[in-house]
Amino acid sequence: MIVSPAFAGKSYAVLGLARSGLATVEALYASGARVLAWDSREDARAAVAGKAEIADLLEADLTGFDGIVVSPGVPINRHPIAEKARNSGVPLIGDIELFALARSGLPVHRVVGITGTNGKSTTTALVHHICRNAGLPTRMGGNIGLPILAQEPLPAGGVYVLELSSYQIDLTYSLDCEVVALLNITPDHLDRYDEGFAGYAASKERLLAMQSSGHVAIIATDDDSTRAIADRHPHALRVSAGDIDLAEQLDWPSLQGPHNAQNVAVSRAIAEALHIGQPSVRDALRSYASLPHRMQIVGERGGVIFVNDSKATNAASTAPALAAWPAREGHPRIHWILGGLAKSDSLDDCAAGFPNVVHAYTIGEAGPKFASILRDVMPVDESELLITAVQNAAANAKPGDVVLLSPACASFDQFRDYEARGDAFVAAVNALNGDVGQ
Repeated sequence: MIVSPAFAGKSYAVLGLARSGLATVEALYASGARVLAWDSREDARAAVAGKAEIADLLEADLTGFDGIVVSPGVPINRHPIAEKARNSGVPLIGDIELFALARSGLPVHRVVGITGTNGKSTTTALVHHICRNAGLPTRMGGNIGLPILAQEPLPAGGVYVLELSSYQIDLTYSLDCEVVALLNITPDHLDRYDEGFAGYAASKERLLAMQSSGHVAIIATDDDSTRAIADRHPHALRVSAGDIDLAEQLDWPSLQGPHNAQNVAVSRAIAEALHIGQPSVRDALRSYASLPHRMQIVGERGGVIFVNDSKATNAASTAPALAAWPAREGHPRIHWILGGLAKSDSLDDCAAGFPNVVHAYTIGEAGPKFASILRDVMPVDESELLITAVQNAAANAKPGDVVLLSPACASFDQFRDYEARGDAFVAAVNALNGDVGQ
């Protein structure tokens, strides 16, 4: 784990003891800090016994503490811990801020911070893969993989590649990344921002504002919001999905579709900022494998491909998946499974891909609403359950078709998270009895 003398003798309170919270307690304790921790779950509190004092932070006296570390999942715009922090005069921070504070005690390294609404996980994993392929010591963390504080420090010359959500940026004040990349901004998580979309976009922009002069900022200027931010940061390097040769993209099996063109454009620019040679980058693009639940091909039955894109939790993130398998000679190919807990009443962001859909299958709470939207432009089955949708789509699909789970919704109406939903899709595909491609 990452430990630092910067925390020795200091006092921190930690709210939430899931993965990042647990890693935070362990790193602070190992660094010689006093830790006060709380989680509503008894088993979570038991996991930090001997490493932290246990007390409800809303009732404890936190005056004089050096920070209150909260999970990114805590809605700080409405959770009482925010008022508690203000009244106590204690900063509200996250584990990424602790990493930023620990950096001065680590071997010389660079940090790449990647944010945006969609594509940041793929871009983070791709940059991590490019660094490894180039022989650079590297760690991947933040909003992906293991908490960064739980990972071993890199040797000198290493590169930390961090996926950063707006929630994590909101709790970070001193992360000065050598390279920052902003992919795109579309409406998401608006319940966390009293200022609405403007507040959400401003959160993303703060990652650039924390950079020192001379560090590299890369902005994909494919939407109005990122173009506006680029105008305010004229030093930033502008890239676009249009920079990618679509014929060349065919050579990257796991990076198909227009959304991945943007991911590659940003990743190439990051690689250049890290002085990684183009031959090494080209090799990494060819060998990169998709992340689970992100445009992941999980099987083929009777000439029909099954794709798990469960990570697409809003319409804007589903749109690229609908464009990745265009109609052939005027014949649509996609059997689209969508629905869940809707973040929006609209599917307008997906409309350009509707001609590629031969049939839709709606599931979950949003199923009836989305079925009514789509019924005028394509056949729709209200399947309700994911396993039923998979069975219906498999029965209707013909060789060359694609059965695509890209829900455009959160998963919480029927599943613990998008990963559980994707796993259920894979299980349903594996359970098919061969009645595919008839």
